[in-house]
Amino acid sequence: MSDAQNSLSVTVEVPREDAVLLTVGGDLDAVTAAELQQHLAAQLRQGRRHVLLDIAGVPFMDSSGMNIILRVYQEVRDASGGVYVISPTPAVRRILDLTGVSLTVPILDSVDEALSAAAR
Repeated sequence: MSDAQNSLSVTVEVPREDAVLLTVGGDLDAVTAAELQQHLAAQLRQGRRHVLLDIAGVPFMDSSGMNIILRVYQEVRDASGGVYVISPTPAVRRILDLTGVSLTVPILDSVDEALSAAAR
């Protein structure tokens, strides 16, 4: 595989002081997961306690991606925060459902829904 096939794009926005929106594109797997983890760690160090992950652009996710979601969920839960997964593709949604991740982490259709859920 070439580096282009293993690249991950992550766009970071801060819609509120306590919340961060990461828009992720590309495969989220063992090769690319560390990059997402670095972005998340940087935001948590800045005090963000609500993490919104827009993964509409992620066609494939393996256990590395699921582990990152669950780890960040555990971290922000201790700070009375939350993690919200937004718009997974049908294939990624199926993985989240089959593994039970969607029972723990809310799966929502839009950024607005996730911001509303984080405000509760």
